Amino acid sequence: MASRGRVLHLSENLTLPFDRRVWMELNALKAAGWQVTAICPVGEPHTARSEVLDGIHILRYPAPPPASGIVSYVWEFLYCWLWTLLLTLKVAFGRGFDVIHAANPPDTFWAIALLFKPFGVRYVFDHHDLCPELYVARFGDRRAGSVPHRLLQALEWAQFRTADLVISTNSSYREVAIARGGRRPERVFVVRSGPSRHRFATVRAEDPALRRGKRFLVAYLGVMAPQDGVDHLIRAAHHLVRDRGRDDLGFTLIGAGDSFEDLRALTRELGLEDVIHFTGRVPDADVEAVLATADVCVSPDPLNPLNDVSTMNKILEYMACGRAIVCYDLREHRASAGDGALYAKPNDTSDLAARIAELLDDPERRAAMGARNRARFLESMSWEHSASELLRAYEVLWNPAA
Repeated sequence: MASRGRVLHLSENLTLPFDRRVWMELNALKAAGWQVTAICPVGEPHTARSEVLDGIHILRYPAPPPASGIVSYVWEFLYCWLWTLLLTLKVAFGRGFDVIHAANPPDTFWAIALLFKPFGVRYVFDHHDLCPELYVARFGDRRAGSVPHRLLQALEWAQFRTADLVISTNSSYREVAIARGGRRPERVFVVRSGPSRHRFATVRAEDPALRRGKRFLVAYLGVMAPQDGVDHLIRAAHHLVRDRGRDDLGFTLIGAGDSFEDLRALTRELGLEDVIHFTGRVPDADVEAVLATADVCVSPDPLNPLNDVSTMNKILEYMACGRAIVCYDLREHRASAGDGALYAKPNDTSDLAARIAELLDDPERRAAMGARNRARFLESMSWEHSASELLRAYEVLWNPAA
């Protein structure tokens, strides 16, 4: 197949192919005839500085040390930006590119795109996070309006204004691109995140050993950072086990992140080491086995300006596995899960615990919700339904008069 054009993808959040959304996007473009190159940081177990996977050329740079404060985050972004610029120049004088497709956070790759736009290179902004809201969610409401917050707003504005086309992960983000970013509606496309139906063609059989001797299993899957609310789930577990005296359930928390050690410390502080099991990051097969065994899956993301309008990939994976879900009542939670979830009062850990108990004690309702979630995933929420919109966006980018 003759190449449609050459795409260079820039991201720094995760390594590839570990960043599942980005990897599915790149494979969709490759399958449609685009020549694809990607730049990202090194990450375990993907440590090769240069390799070709599935026909996609990947260049990786050494990952920066973990960041914990504002100064270290600034240094991390600068470090990653300089490495990305260096490797972009390497690609420019090698394979070349016609399109730069960049995912945030952070909102800094527009400055690289500006260097190449005079040479006819087009810029696609793939909007993964609301960085101003993410900053406030991580560091507290008192930071709203601070100098770093205003700087992030300015960087976001530059990102939108530089882009020839914007890809939004949901309709809420599309509204931001149009209202706050000043983008024309016809240049903003919704490409939702969601696992591939090929990966979840069938749902695994449950593994009773994963219950660790308990009658019920409650599961969490995802990143463990301050804005993800895993501490809310741990406190809900304390309500159920210590306050309500339930000794028939265990919790398995899958994932890692900046808050991982703090969450384990909270678990010890609350005396829940025998109830809550942390797996860290594990292979897909292990993730799917836990989710297939879980009686209830929880998405404890608290209400804040970021989470309320963000699509949570974990909810879609829960749906793919046909699980009943408990989460806080957030706008995009309802847009994703609909009536396949039970919604707790936002940020109320006792109500989160009550909703978990309600579902655990109603097996017929759990089964019905799980079946609805599985059907909804297959019918409208899998990646295959989004891939066609990505390719349509690229048709508009490449042939704007079409």
